[in-house]
Amino acid sequence: MPDVKTNNPAADSVGIVVTRTLTVAQPPDVLKLECGRSLGPITVAYETYGQLTPERDNAILILHAWTGDAHAAGRHHPDDPKPGWWDNMVGPGKAFDTNRYFIICTNVLGGCKGSTGPTSPDPATGKPYGLTFPILTIADMVKVQKLVLDALGIERLLSMVGGSMGGMQALEWLLRYPEVPRSAIILASTSRLSPQSIAFNEVGRHAIVSDPNWQNGAYYGTDRQPETGLAIARMIGHITFLSDESMNQKFGRRLQNRNEYGYELTREFEVESYLHAQGSRFVKRFDANTYLYLTKAMDYYDAAQDWGEGSLEKACRRVEAKTLVVSFSSDWLFPSYQSRELVKALRQNNKDVSYLEIESSYGHDAFLLESSTLQRVMESFLDNLYATVVKHDA
Repeated sequence: MPDVKTNNPAADSVGIVVTRTLTVAQPPDVLKLECGRSLGPITVAYETYGQLTPERDNAILILHAWTGDAHAAGRHHPDDPKPGWWDNMVGPGKAFDTNRYFIICTNVLGGCKGSTGPTSPDPATGKPYGLTFPILTIADMVKVQKLVLDALGIERLLSMVGGSMGGMQALEWLLRYPEVPRSAIILASTSRLSPQSIAFNEVGRHAIVSDPNWQNGAYYGTDRQPETGLAIARMIGHITFLSDESMNQKFGRRLQNRNEYGYELTREFEVESYLHAQGSRFVKRFDANTYLYLTKAMDYYDAAQDWGEGSLEKACRRVEAKTLVVSFSSDWLFPSYQSRELVKALRQNNKDVSYLEIESSYGHDAFLLESSTLQRVMESFLDNLYATVVKHDA
């Protein structure tokens, strides 16, 4: 089952990894989506790290953020210039210690890195779905992840962890399948987006659909791609990931390649060049339609409305797992008060929940950058579970 080969390039690395795929929701057992439509078959890209115990009690599911994918750790080949997006947390001796745990990370439904989404061929036409792909929700993503676990023969999870959109998925898991996870770690996330976050998502979507090359989503296979719109959307989104303090520390008001103002309408400040570089890199690895679908899925998510008739306290009655919630002081995209609202709702139901707000200047990106603090916190949380569940079973 593991996708990791043995030629590790470093002692604390999972080494060279392979992204695999499996197919779920095969007709006639198609998946009924929240929007009312059905979808199937569904391909899911996933990676695993470590070994599953014979008792199948050491599995941890990693739920990626908005523009992430299944490649959480390791490298795909020896010359791969960049490891997986959470390589500093997954591997031997790290927070998600692959000497202990069996780690699973899937690309979400609707993604563009191997899972069925707008870029995938529609079985009915053989052409990419584009805008004929059904509208998705966070719940739909979680339903597919459950089908993946079923296919892998995993009935219970030792834990699950997700940041940002991944944290929304983790919360949905706690509410939809409370009997599956023994614990969950929710990082820099929320039970529902604020109007401000929805507004930023809409501006990004508008940038994409206003690009003449978007072609109403039917740009696949053409020589006209909506790169400008997607790059602008990424630039807008990236600003929300940072904080005023981090931007001051990183760029200040420094000029790029000059000492004085040019008094012209060109890129002069370092921060301008940085954002354009972020946009240019992003269009090489992400799909514009996928951006539309995933941001809309986040906009729709409202745990209180979906599970508690508008009450988050009532929704959290369903939770059975031990939960760790972490927020970051400078995160203004998913501010700490949203994490505290979730913690309060869990405590009102006498649930086993711990909360930590980490002082950080990194903004929303802190859940990926505050490595040393998160390492200690998550390692301690998982150590207790490992001692009481896995070692006890052994």
